[in-house]
Amino acid sequence: QVLLVESGGGLVQAGGSLRLSCAASGRTFSDYAMAWFRQAPGKEREFVAAISWTGGGTRYADSIKGRFTISRVNVRNIMYLQMNSLKPEDTAVYYCAATIASWGSRRDRDYDYWGQGTQVTVSS
Repeated sequence: QVLLVESGGGLVQAGGSLRLSCAASGRTFSDYAMAWFRQAPGKEREFVAAISWTGGGTRYADSIKGRFTISRVNVRNIMYLQMNSLKPEDTAVYYCAATIASWGSRRDRDYDYWGQGTQVTVSS
């Protein structure tokens, strides 16, 4: 089992940047493929980005491709989401998720563990 804790959210103006962190504890971090999802008010949770166990593989949603970068540092048990050129439509609660199954899934039901979420608000 792994415990996930997100941080780094906040209020930023459009065009600005934020870096989210997801700190993991418990089972060996490198055992898990990881991902970021987000949920805006009144909308379903949606896939943002995924990263493989070693970080060698990444996958992104079309809506954020070229603006966001997912990464991980296994020796520090942490994953990041660097978000640049933020838009008001990026406003959401961002969640990190983990699975011991195959990496890269865009479906939230494929992930076994979730953090509590961190709010990102982008003002226009």
